[in-house]
Amino acid sequence: MYPQTHVYFAERVCGELSDALVLGSIFPDMIAALAPGREESHGRGKELLATLEDDPQLRDFARGVLTHGVTPEGLDYYGDEKYLHYERGYCFEKGRPIVEETIRACNLPPAMGWWKSHNIVEMGIELITGEGGFYGRALAAAFSNAVLIDKISRQVAPLYGVEPRRLYQRIHNFPHYIEIARVTPRTLATKYDVQMFYKHRIHIDIERTARLIATARHIVEADLEEFFKYAEEQVRQNMLIAGV
Repeated sequence: MYPQTHVYFAERVCGELSDALVLGSIFPDMIAALAPGREESHGRGKELLATLEDDPQLRDFARGVLTHGVTPEGLDYYGDEKYLHYERGYCFEKGRPIVEETIRACNLPPAMGWWKSHNIVEMGIELITGEGGFYGRALAAAFSNAVLIDKISRQVAPLYGVEPRRLYQRIHNFPHYIEIARVTPRTLATKYDVQMFYKHRIHIDIERTARLIATARHIVEADLEEFFKYAEEQVRQNMLIAGV
């Protein structure tokens, strides 16, 4: 999922928000550029909780991480990996009807179509969770908390074998890669172009992708709340098992 959706979901699960919880809820996507593989970036929430739980602020951060990850199952597990009886997660399944248009709009080789169509669906969801700007403002406030970012970097970086300064810079620079100010189909598509070039050296058709993101919003509207409710119930149970 995309950042504002992760913050929205963390609030649903935890019943509150703090700067630490906000940063934790998107941390797996921030550390992904520095960690070797998805299991490292999206699978160490329990370890973080065990290491950080004596500090209330850092415990909040670890709680946020747990709402996001794949192991134990957080939002990305149910969005990407497995939802109910379907082959894959909610966003992949919702992306099936737009695979071919995603390939055309994003200038992709066919093998990347389903993967990237699930990103389009995630951006369609971001249009919904980002309405009103509340979660964008929560992200902006958290990214402005330099003292907290420094604290997280010093305490968390050693667990991933990276230098604290490098992690600090990654967190500090992350807003350049995401849209937190004004979520529209075009602003999301513009940021997606940046992400696609950074990861794959591919430029997308921004206007065509923006139209596809708007379509994705309509695709999910009917049953998105049902998905969130299911994921919320599952993640709360998983967090209790993890010791939260």
